[in-house]
Amino acid sequence: MNKLTQQEEEVMLYIWSMENCFVKDIVAMFPEPQPPYTTVASIVNNLKRKGYVEAKRYGNTYQYTPLIKQGEYKRSFISGVVRNYFADSYKEMVSFFAKEQKLSTDDLKDIIQLIEKGKEE
Repeated sequence: MNKLTQQEEEVMLYIWSMENCFVKDIVAMFPEPQPPYTTVASIVNNLKRKGYVEAKRYGNTYQYTPLIKQGEYKRSFISGVVRNYFADSYKEMVSFFAKEQKLSTDDLKDIIQLIEKGKEE
C-alpha cells in the first residue's frame, strides 16, 4: 500500500466520512478558503491511480467510493511507522510518547485497561 501525501490523506478522510461522493462534495468539506476544484480533482485522480478509490461515471462527472477501509490504512501506516522509527517495537513507540510527555500516567493506565479488556473478548 502506497503512503499517501498529507493532501491525499486529508481528501481520503473526507471520502471515508462520506463513503460515496463527488469532487464538489469533497471541496465543500474543506474549511475556508477552500482549495480550487481542479486541485481536489487532481488529488482524487492520484488516489484513483494509487488504488484508494474507484470512480463511477454519472453523465459528465464521477462519483468516488473508497476501495480501502480507513482502519486498513491506519494499520498499514502505523505498522510502517513502528517498523521504521521504533525498531518494530510498539513498546518503544509508547515509551517514546511517554518520555516526550505526550502520554500521561492516566493515559497509560487507560491503554492497559483497553488491552486487558481486549484479551477478555
